[in-house]
Amino acid sequence: MKKIVGRFIAMTIGLLGIMGCAGERPQNLGARDGLLAACPSSPNCVSSQAADDSHRIAPLAFSGDPDAAFALLKRVLQRRSDTTIVEEKPGYLRVELRTTLFIDDGEFLLDRKLGAIHVRSASRLGYSDLGKNRSRAEEIRSQIQSEETKR
Repeated sequence: MKKIVGRFIAMTIGLLGIMGCAGERPQNLGARDGLLAACPSSPNCVSSQAADDSHRIAPLAFSGDPDAAFALLKRVLQRRSDTTIVEEKPGYLRVELRTTLFIDDGEFLLDRKLGAIHVRSASRLGYSDLGKNRSRAEEIRSQIQSEETKR
């Protein structure tokens, strides 16, 4: 009986530890003067506005109506089972992106002059994300491109 109780306690502590991997929502996010928050020095962030190669990712390019492109992005994000939109303003979306154990933060900012949507995706916790934020952003890019070719 003691073994069962001990295992239950260990599992409960482990589950609480895993739930703690969500981290707190960052307070420094949100577009300011056409800029998304800078990536930290850790390799668990990508941004189309980053100055350095290790964090830089291409923005989501589009042709045609900027509002239609942004609406398409929103539809793609809403269909993803790992994504929840947590903030929406004209030309700006903030999302939470879930993996098995962690929650990451994503931002999308419409740049009408450039004809692109800037993207930033960063882990809340840890140092390395093993490339997850970059691969997820590229997956979203592919989903948008796939939707555009259907039209």
